[in-house]
Amino acid sequence: MDRSTIFAGAALAALGLATTADAAGCGGLPAYVTAAVADTARPAADTERDANRKPAETLAFAGVKPGDQVVELAPGKGYYTRLLSAVVGQNGKVYTLSSPPKPDAPPPAVQAIAADPHYSNVHPTFGKVAELKLPADTDLVWTTQNYHDFHNIPDVQVSTLNKAVFDALKPGGIYFVLDHAAAAGSGTRDTNTLHRIDEATVKSEVKAAGFELVGESKILRNKNDPHTGKVFEPPIQGHTDQFILKFRKPKT
Repeated sequence: MDRSTIFAGAALAALGLATTADAAGCGGLPAYVTAAVADTARPAADTERDANRKPAETLAFAGVKPGDQVVELAPGKGYYTRLLSAVVGQNGKVYTLSSPPKPDAPPPAVQAIAADPHYSNVHPTFGKVAELKLPADTDLVWTTQNYHDFHNIPDVQVSTLNKAVFDALKPGGIYFVLDHAAAAGSGTRDTNTLHRIDEATVKSEVKAAGFELVGESKILRNKNDPHTGKVFEPPIQGHTDQFILKFRKPKT
């Protein structure tokens, strides 16, 4: 990788308030991000969602880079697990933390991903959220479209979870939160019904754990979303108004 590519990636990571133009303009995406998105090992079910999810711009905004140790909370079907694995590369690790599957449910998708030699740096952990242990000295804790659900888990205090994230991160480490936006001022009212959360509530909760907000991205905002529908139902599914927040653990 040439020096210009390295410097472009570093500049993007430093620009905490990136917008779509900031992240994607002038071909400034880091080569390791574009390579991860272009990886032919990604399934069609993932690549078909790229137009709506804008993974290259999202990864660049988060600042994830080769060699990072990443913790992904609630990986779901592994859309970002595969991408994070490709970005951090052989010298990095991706730890996924999720609740154990129900006895009659099929094996979690992330289990099959980790079994694939192409994703040998993926290490899944399953357990009750309240009891999950986050690896120490983590560079980035990542959660997408899931923060609202932390409020829906019995016996889980979101303040305790956010503090655990804070403690696991290195000084200067990043807590990356992307989620479906609820109506302004609604707080946590819609977390279990519409599967949305008020952006201001997330900011308040995470900063209360000791984090500083260092970036916001508008690349997934949709001003035409009325914030009144469930995120899984058409016609809004895949087109919700989503906020992206980048928090940092202070360096000192």
